[in-house]
Amino acid sequence: MRTVTESELGRILGALPGVPRIVASGNFAAPYRLLAAADAALAEFRLNMLNAQPGIPDREGVVHETAFVGPGMRGGERLRYLPCRLSLVPHLLRQRLAPDVVLLHTSPPTGGAVSLGVEVNVLPAAIEAARARGGIVVAQANPAMPVTYGDALLDLDAVDYLLEVDEPLATHPVAAPDATSRAIGERVAALVPEQATLQLGIGAIPDATLDALLDRRGLRIWSEMFTDGALALEKAGSLDRDTPVTASFCFGSAELYDWIDHNPRVRMLRTEKTNNPGTIAAHPHLMSINSALQVDLFAQANASRIGGRTHSGFGGQTDFIVGAMHSPGGHAVIALRSWHPKADVSAVVPLVSGPVTSFQHSFIVTDQGTAAIWGRDSVEQAQQILDHAAHPAARDDLRAAGREFGLPLI
Repeated sequence: MRTVTESELGRILGALPGVPRIVASGNFAAPYRLLAAADAALAEFRLNMLNAQPGIPDREGVVHETAFVGPGMRGGERLRYLPCRLSLVPHLLRQRLAPDVVLLHTSPPTGGAVSLGVEVNVLPAAIEAARARGGIVVAQANPAMPVTYGDALLDLDAVDYLLEVDEPLATHPVAAPDATSRAIGERVAALVPEQATLQLGIGAIPDATLDALLDRRGLRIWSEMFTDGALALEKAGSLDRDTPVTASFCFGSAELYDWIDHNPRVRMLRTEKTNNPGTIAAHPHLMSINSALQVDLFAQANASRIGGRTHSGFGGQTDFIVGAMHSPGGHAVIALRSWHPKADVSAVVPLVSGPVTSFQHSFIVTDQGTAAIWGRDSVEQAQQILDHAAHPAARDDLRAAGREFGLPLI
């Protein structure tokens, strides 16, 4: 490992042949200084990030690649979206998308290692794939990055170059849930037993669900990610003190980052471990709680595409729904608003208009109620969704459409 300046790094990156593929830390751990150096040094490159935020290189000559579209890539003309469940992205990086360069955002070196901090995710696999083909690994070492344990610790021998920076870590403010989100969160929380293991996705409804669980005890977290809601559970005494909070990445407030820093209660693992459906299924009472853009009368969820545009991607939803349904006492819940206020359309549709992200859930929960799905035949499922999940303004049209599909809805 060699410490370099930005100008030295620019010369190193500029000497790369062809159109290199760069894999970089995503979510709220983007190594912006390293990305800027690559952008200045290379006329053309492919940039692969998960849930990229605004501020990444975006110009002619830069092709964006991702299996989960974030706001920094959403709607881009040069976007290559790769449909893939999160647990399989490491295989993509080894087999078809091998990186030439991996750009990391880490803690400063200590004890012969750096920590990947808030973003482990697919980065260990990317590092291994780059090493296997003679690629380079560069770390942006920042004292603001929390030190986390598990697979987050990276030996310095795995890093070729290190750029020292000192700047605040990007935060993700959590807004107070509105009345509709609170109502949905309370309904979802009513399905969660004591001592359940939780996986929650991103958004107002998962946050509201955690708010409604603060009086629960013995809860555990095994998830691909967590936000400030996990800290709220910890403060309330809701979490099992003998079980580490386990995830692959996190983001949130400065207070959350302070909590996870050097905290042995928090364990950050690589995606292949957190999102392995077999490992997920081994946790009793695993409650997978995710959202969607649409659900249909066949209990299919579209969480990735709006019309002709990819909004996000599969993420870990498919991994955790499969794992939860195989967990003893586990359930998979899709929670969403029954009506999209901005688009002024129903979120419950006769048939999803985009690719199906997931299906065969236990419950679909909206502000209208809780539709029980698992164990019902197709007509019973559709009737449950019509009666308990759909907005009243959409029910007549849904009923008529269902009958055209051969579902004798009443």
